[in-house]
Amino acid sequence: MVNKVRRFAGTRKVGHLGTLDPAATGVLPLVIGRATRLAQFYTRNDKIYEGVIHFGYSTDSYDADGQATSPAQEIVLDREQLEAALQKFRGPFAQVPPPVSAKKIAGRPAYEMARKNQPVELKPVDVEVYSLDVVRMEGCEAAVRVHCSAGTYLRSIAHDAGQALGCGAFLKSLRRIASGDFKIEAARTLEQLAALAEAGRFEEAVIPAAQLLPDFPAEVVDALTAGQIRNGRDFRISPFHARAGGRFVKAVNSEGQLVAIGEARLPHLYHPVLVL
Repeated sequence: MVNKVRRFAGTRKVGHLGTLDPAATGVLPLVIGRATRLAQFYTRNDKIYEGVIHFGYSTDSYDADGQATSPAQEIVLDREQLEAALQKFRGPFAQVPPPVSAKKIAGRPAYEMARKNQPVELKPVDVEVYSLDVVRMEGCEAAVRVHCSAGTYLRSIAHDAGQALGCGAFLKSLRRIASGDFKIEAARTLEQLAALAEAGRFEEAVIPAAQLLPDFPAEVVDALTAGQIRNGRDFRISPFHARAGGRFVKAVNSEGQLVAIGEARLPHLYHPVLVL
């Protein structure tokens, strides 16, 4: 995705704010140009997913692309039993990532080792699932909607739920419908981006940097202050714009362009920790 958008945007400076599994679809936020430096503020974005869990056997990758690791069983899901199995995955808990994942072991991605049939031992990671709703059940499959913290693997939830029910399970499909403030309704397909680039209108798909990080209050600074900020000088903001306990603020120039992200040093005094 990054390489394709590099061609559309005509720049090498393109990054992403969180990977998706190869078979997954949905929201994949990309940052372009100097806005790539804002990625550091998105490392803990919550995610919302919609997925389908298939019960009856497990796979080595915990999804439909893997090889079966248990005999197939004919089952019909019971709502009460399924809810009981899923309950342990609601709230905060320690989750073991799938062996086929981008987690690093001694500097190597776990999936490289797993695909070479080398042993993969990953340590549990603290995650939190804010909501896990079963939206539909049909035969041996359950459609779920999950709001979770960054780093949560729905593949592991599917696999572990199958183990809890004693029948095995894997994640059949996955769609990310939100990543932090980025929602599926505002997303563009690759085909749409290609068409915009062909028409010379690619910038229509780009959200201005000043509109990102909406939880950070914005302070308009004049040209003199903007120049001082770019030289690393601290800057003050109006006490009427500051949020109690707010750590960061966006400095925006009179043209609406993001100049910097400031971090609180004293009440109403901010130091530029990132300058665009």
